[in-house]
Amino acid sequence: MSRMIQTSPIDSVMRALADPTRRAVFERIARADEINVAELTRVSGVTQGAVSQHLKSLKLAGLVAERPQGRNVFYRARPEGLAPLFDWLSHYDLFWRDRFADLRSLLKEIDP
Repeated sequence: MSRMIQTSPIDSVMRALADPTRRAVFERIARADEINVAELTRVSGVTQGAVSQHLKSLKLAGLVAERPQGRNVFYRARPEGLAPLFDWLSHYDLFWRDRFADLRSLLKEIDP
C-alpha cells in the first residue's frame, strides 16, 4: 500500500526555487508587470516546453498567477507566495541575532 507524502508550503517554494533556470524565470516574471511564455522563452535560453514546465512548478508553488487573454497567457509574480520562505527564514533571523548578541557580550568582556 503506497502512502502519499504531503509537502508543506515551504517545501514547495524551496523546491520550485532550487532550480537555477526556474529561479531565473521567476525573477524575470517578478521584474515584469506581466509577461507571456513567448517573451520568457526569448530571454531564457531554453525551449518553450521547458519554460512551460517551469511555469507549472512555479504556479503549483503559489509563486506565479496566470491570466489568459485570447490565445496568450500572461504571468505575474505572486509575492505573497514567498511568505512560507520568509516565515522559515525569520526563525533563523532570531537565531543569528541571539548569536551576535552573545558575541558582542564576549567581545566586551575580552576588550572592555
